[in-house]
Amino acid sequence: MPKMSDTMTDGVVAKWHKKVGDKVKSGELVAEIETDKATMEFESYQEGTLLYRGVEEGKSAPVNGILAILGKEGEDYQALLDAETKETPEKKEEPKKDSKTPSSQPAPVKAADEPKPSVKAAPAPQPMMKAAPVSTDSRIKASPLARKLSSEKGIELGAVQGTGENGRIVKRDIDWYKPGTAVKSSGAKVSKQEAIRLPDSFITEESSEEVAVSQMRKTIARRLAESKFSAPHFYLTIDMDMDNAISTRESINASMGTKISYNDLVIKAAAFALRVHPKVNSSWLGETIRFNHHVHIGVAVAVEEGLLVPVIRFADSKPLSQINSEVKALAQKAKDKKLQPTEWEGNTFTVSNLGMYGIEDFTAIINPPDACILAVGSIRQEAVVKNGAVVPGNRMKVTLSCDHRVVDGATGAEFLKTFKALMENPVVMLGMGNI
Repeated sequence: MPKMSDTMTDGVVAKWHKKVGDKVKSGELVAEIETDKATMEFESYQEGTLLYRGVEEGKSAPVNGILAILGKEGEDYQALLDAETKETPEKKEEPKKDSKTPSSQPAPVKAADEPKPSVKAAPAPQPMMKAAPVSTDSRIKASPLARKLSSEKGIELGAVQGTGENGRIVKRDIDWYKPGTAVKSSGAKVSKQEAIRLPDSFITEESSEEVAVSQMRKTIARRLAESKFSAPHFYLTIDMDMDNAISTRESINASMGTKISYNDLVIKAAAFALRVHPKVNSSWLGETIRFNHHVHIGVAVAVEEGLLVPVIRFADSKPLSQINSEVKALAQKAKDKKLQPTEWEGNTFTVSNLGMYGIEDFTAIINPPDACILAVGSIRQEAVVKNGAVVPGNRMKVTLSCDHRVVDGATGAEFLKTFKALMENPVVMLGMGNI
């Protein structure tokens, strides 16, 4: 099992594309693996016969554990398994290969009656969550968890109305599905805040279920716990006038084919402010502090099973239109679990925006190895005092979480002061080539 991301410790085989005894060519698709961040296709980099599959679909294996064995047909691979067992006996529970003696444990994969071959250990796929067979439903947009649940409950995906983004079928659609009662769209556009579905019945008996923790959720739990309990966090909140930002965005969108969002303005302003305050654009490495000269902004994206952070590289040098298109493309790839390592690694600063959910302000946990993360709230309308008069205004709060080992209070405050000035006067950022 190869290590396909910096945080990966084990991987789940989502689907095998080859069975024991099949011939495998170099570059041929062997399996689909779900890592903690994405689903990836594993292609063999050697040729041979698939002699052994060490991981069943839906099961996991640690990085560097045996995923599969390739070799010449008829070769004996038992020596490799024995060697692996001796190296990590506590992780192996595989029965000895003896077709005459019944075993109380099933073989890892149905390979017991295959000829005993010898081997070259094949590279392992990336871990992936258990995915239900896709067969005739493969063209229907559905999350891996929804496919798994539909398979377990015997529900045809084609009969389910998806309520996720772009009609994607998600877990709640399977949970609420009743035969013959598929939800039909009225054709009216409904915002996420308005798309509330009440249950058809009430539960009057106690019940619960336990679901295995996904690779993504395991990694989120481990990394954020390490961050929260090892990095001494402190928080700085600032409130800003958004009237100019609103009018500037409306003017840009009225004159451009590509629409920009408030989050695009936030990313651009944060990138510029990081160039002015490089200490915020840094990382704690234990014995050293790394001050990054480049600005790579991580953008937190909520997906069904957790949170992914694709990266906008050299964000300070990119126009708003390019930031907008990259964020959209990367967010979609994150939701489809198709992000590649180069698209989620290397962030020097992170932006987490919950404004679209109506959250006015919150504090975020620092995303390692960054020293800071910016939590962005919603734009709210309220009465404000301008030139001695009470007038309607638009305000927004942001909170900077800082690692006190790297960033001091005054440093973080100076960064927020610059960020606020840019957001309240966005024309400063919109020089030649920045739109």
